[in-house]
Amino acid sequence: MKKIIALLAVLTLSFAGSAFAGSLQVKGSTTVLPLMQKCAEAFMKANPGVSISISGGGSSNGAKALIDGTTDIAMMSRDMKSQEIQRATDNGRKPVQFVVSYDCIVPVVHPGNKVNNLTQMQLLGIYTGKITNWKELGGEDGKIVVISRDTSSGTYDCWKHKIMRADGNKNRVFAGALLQASNGAVAQAVSKNKLAIGYVGLGYLNSELQAVSVDGIKANAANALNKTYPISRGLNLYTPGQPSGEAKALIDFMLSPAGQKLSEEVGFVPLH
Repeated sequence: MKKIIALLAVLTLSFAGSAFAGSLQVKGSTTVLPLMQKCAEAFMKANPGVSISISGGGSSNGAKALIDGTTDIAMMSRDMKSQEIQRATDNGRKPVQFVVSYDCIVPVVHPGNKVNNLTQMQLLGIYTGKITNWKELGGEDGKIVVISRDTSSGTYDCWKHKIMRADGNKNRVFAGALLQASNGAVAQAVSKNKLAIGYVGLGYLNSELQAVSVDGIKANAANALNKTYPISRGLNLYTPGQPSGEAKALIDFMLSPAGQKLSEEVGFVPLH
């Protein structure tokens, strides 16, 4: 099987390398960013005539760029909202969605924190400011430092729907939370503060963070695919209409066995 996948990867890249030259603009989600960077690097190596410019900024920024016509591909870690789709369509850029991988949003704490499991309701309590001390959760005595994402983030949007509405109400993250603009910024902030909690995509887990299970279920590939992990999602690309040329070739590569292998290497969950 490994030999077949390797052969398919070679064939995919060889085919791409024989046909394409040009430039692409890709903008949006910081969650999807490391996967896009990895795949774009491999794609450009096989297609020396292709230049791919990639920038993050959040899923909402990706949607805005698609609407405005300033990107060829929008990276989004959430689905486009109906009003975004309508605005893009009104501008003659009807969005077409491609799910390129799956992901888990993982609560993370400092490795020195002994809390390694929280329920959805406990997470809701922390992020609404009702639970304020780690000792309330079986940890050491210390005020919880709450780190969240800004509202332009697709990761925040998923957290809002899955956790902030765990009790059925439209709760807001409390005003004392520290907002960060990217997964990487959240990871860095938590890694440097023994009292902090944040949440990141699977691809941002590292030895400086401790992943926290949710309702006793670990964030991993198996639990994302079988939908038992409660904060799972698809990672998306959107194009203005059906893609062609370099854009289609790049997306086809990301959906190929070679691209899906890179998704796994980055830390996300392949589609199959």
